[in-house]
Amino acid sequence: MLDGEKYDTSDSGSQGEVQRYERPKGIKGLYYHPITQVSLLGLVCFMCPGLFNALTGLGAGGQVDSSTNSNSNAALYSTFAVSAFFAGSINNKLGAKLTLLLGSFGYCLFIGSYLAMNIHADAGGFVIAAGAILGICAGLLWTAQGSLMMSYPTEAEKGKFIAIFWAIFNLGGVVGASVSFGQNFHSTSNRVGNGTYIGFLVLTAIGITLPLFMADPKKMIRTDGTKVPIPLEPSWKTQIYGLWVALRTDPMIVLLFPMFFASNWFYTWQFSGYNGAIFNIRARSLNNLLYWSSQIFGAIFMSFVLDSKRLRRRTRAFSSWVILLLMTFIIHTWAYFYQKFVKLLFILQAVADRLDRDYTRATYSGDSERIDIYDAQYVGKAFLYVLFGIFDAMWQSTIYWLMGAMSNDPAKLAYFAGFYKAIQSAGNAGIWRADAVQLPYMNLFISTWVLLVAGLVFALPMIYLRVKDHTDASDEKVAQLEAEADARKGVEV
Repeated sequence: MLDGEKYDTSDSGSQGEVQRYERPKGIKGLYYHPITQVSLLGLVCFMCPGLFNALTGLGAGGQVDSSTNSNSNAALYSTFAVSAFFAGSINNKLGAKLTLLLGSFGYCLFIGSYLAMNIHADAGGFVIAAGAILGICAGLLWTAQGSLMMSYPTEAEKGKFIAIFWAIFNLGGVVGASVSFGQNFHSTSNRVGNGTYIGFLVLTAIGITLPLFMADPKKMIRTDGTKVPIPLEPSWKTQIYGLWVALRTDPMIVLLFPMFFASNWFYTWQFSGYNGAIFNIRARSLNNLLYWSSQIFGAIFMSFVLDSKRLRRRTRAFSSWVILLLMTFIIHTWAYFYQKFVKLLFILQAVADRLDRDYTRATYSGDSERIDIYDAQYVGKAFLYVLFGIFDAMWQSTIYWLMGAMSNDPAKLAYFAGFYKAIQSAGNAGIWRADAVQLPYMNLFISTWVLLVAGLVFALPMIYLRVKDHTDASDEKVAQLEAEADARKGVEV
């Protein structure tokens, strides 16, 4: 492997000269294969954010006290937003492996805080503080993840690599939800037991060690023989300036900000206002399992659309936009009837006397009133929850693919990933705080629908003006900037 040689900032499909390298053979070639490394990256997220997702997907983190959970999430996403904005610079300075390692620690602490609250009811302050610390760590982890996942594949493989990562990552949610479902199947307490938290805690602790076994990105060669252009020894000044250069040279990224903002906004209504509000712990656990399992199918489906060899890249971009628009209206129109006209459904089951016209925070206040897996109305509501999971994977996969279509430079993609997670987390902080102050479920639902549509509307001109059939070398301004800065310092890259 040709380590330490000067890299060319162009990539497969880019215009101009492309320098090729011979990939290693045998076991070494398997270990350094981009798919192997993206799979290991998926395992890190399987053990850390994947299990975090399984926990939050239970509604109120598996707790009865939804207020503490919502305040903790508000703190988490507030610090996440700040951390992620600067995490691209940190990632490019420290390297993706170290950034990923540092980012994984917060998940273990956060899950431990829920175990502490299960044991000591007055540990709410610890849960909120752990959420704030996790926000800082998550900004690092997800920025490093985005940089690696979008830069390791060639242009023709980006949808596939996103699907591979997303499938493995969401297996964490599947495994965690399976454990939770098994342990809570006979539960009558409407809350997760200590055994569930301990199991999650052990798995997350294992996940912290996985970045140590990943390859150095500087030694990675893509499947087409092009080398991933990782800068060596960049200065902090260069990195902070690079944040501005990425935004100045690619201002179209701003048109994706509304899509970023909406990308986790819907979790609050889905997890807290739907799953956590109307189902008992057994049904919530099964819903959680269905939700994260369906994510795998959503990601795989979008990978076929986004990597279709029969369509130009611009056509694939517009196709994904149309699919998301249709899905947004289909599932939210269906959900609106459950939210607003639930009384009509219950009239048919002769239990309408205990319900208002639409379900509110007071509707399912007692355990006996919550929906169980054996109830007649469960199947339709669970199927809608499956569609929520499919839609989530499709939305996130498309965002990553659109950013990857704008550049092949990992330094620039780290900044983009930081922007994505910062804007996403700012929205998340706001909506979780709205849930904590008991904003009506209908308000949360309508805001979710409106923001999703707005995100797609703003993204459309960006797709039309910015997405090309191939990425040009002229689009890689950040790599050029860093190469020039290092050359001035006399550092060979």
